[in-house]
Amino acid sequence: MYVGTVAVPLILGSALHFTPRQVIALISADLFTSGLATLLQTLGWWKFGARLPLIQGCSFICVAPMILIGTHYGIPALYGSVISCGLFTILVGPLFSRMLRFFPPVVIIGSVITVIGLSLLPVAGGWLGGGDPSAADFGSLVHLTLGLATILLIVVIQRFGRGMIANLSVLLGLVAGTALAALAGQASFRQVPATPWFAMAHPLLFGPPHFVLLPAVVMSLAMLVVMTETTGNCLAIGEITGRPIGPATITAAFRADGLSTVLGGLFNSFPYNVYSQNTGLLALSRVKSRFAVAAGGGLLVLLGFLPKLAAVIAGIPRPVLGGASVVMFGMTMMAGIEELARVRYHGTSNAIIVAVSMSIGVLPIASPQLFAHAPDAGRLFLNSGIFLTAVTAVLLNLFFSSKTEN
Repeated sequence: MYVGTVAVPLILGSALHFTPRQVIALISADLFTSGLATLLQTLGWWKFGARLPLIQGCSFICVAPMILIGTHYGIPALYGSVISCGLFTILVGPLFSRMLRFFPPVVIIGSVITVIGLSLLPVAGGWLGGGDPSAADFGSLVHLTLGLATILLIVVIQRFGRGMIANLSVLLGLVAGTALAALAGQASFRQVPATPWFAMAHPLLFGPPHFVLLPAVVMSLAMLVVMTETTGNCLAIGEITGRPIGPATITAAFRADGLSTVLGGLFNSFPYNVYSQNTGLLALSRVKSRFAVAAGGGLLVLLGFLPKLAAVIAGIPRPVLGGASVVMFGMTMMAGIEELARVRYHGTSNAIIVAVSMSIGVLPIASPQLFAHAPDAGRLFLNSGIFLTAVTAVLLNLFFSSKTEN
């Protein structure tokens, strides 16, 4: 979950051409806010927090929309949209918790999560080649060898490791791949000595947020997907812990997601949700205490005060990060496929819903220039495969549901 969380600022920083110092600040802010979000979700405050053993992390669902908003509207507008979608989540949470019949697993937790993994793979491919497609050495044998070696190391650790070692295969693969890169003279950690050991989180690093309607709408739509994922994870963890989960608990989880996202916008971080890996970890470890998970949240807050660690992470060579990301994003895709495998297809219209929604969602990934002639506002929606998949799946689900009722 740690690797997945720090991947979001690395992806965003690379796509929006942030300086190394800015990326370090993003990673530190990300860890700090993830810890606060986890504490809020586990311990609760007033009507905020499900009070379940839930670890919060940056949502991959919002990565592609954030890159589009940052590219077209700038960073202040990006953080304005993050704050807006957090407030939106707090406001609509009570209503959304009673509308889940319109968002069954086939609609979001299956099709959309699969497309999220697919939409992130081009980022992993860019890192695998060296990070900068315009560079003369992009896709060189050295870069590809380092990336593929990292994938191989992760697979070997997963195959022969046991227990926690196997669960840490991606993190250990990153460490081993970085060591190989250092031996090959391909790793640079020049920012590490110049970075202090301790520093407080700096709010509004990029200036006051700008609130622009269209980016706020796009991010709010993405948060509907996040809320559906949070619902699925809350229900699963409720089964593991033996606690019945009703609309009140889910609403409290939504409110915590929303408040954490507002804090993320203020502290140069991102939207938050309950991580799917959380469910598997609880089932594996059988540690079901929310206070144990809260202690993990406290550790994340402390890590957010250690920018030197963030500088080490920011210095990971891009081919090594690309190799690890191929595995991570592939696992994201597999989480969606796993959900789709639970769906009943025979005698239903679910197959056509999945086929059409995922195919439309993959179009801007397979052909990035497909909507080049659309207006700027339209491209913000049309270039997001996640958005296209979610909207298509919801509309088709409603369409075929009305057919069944008739």
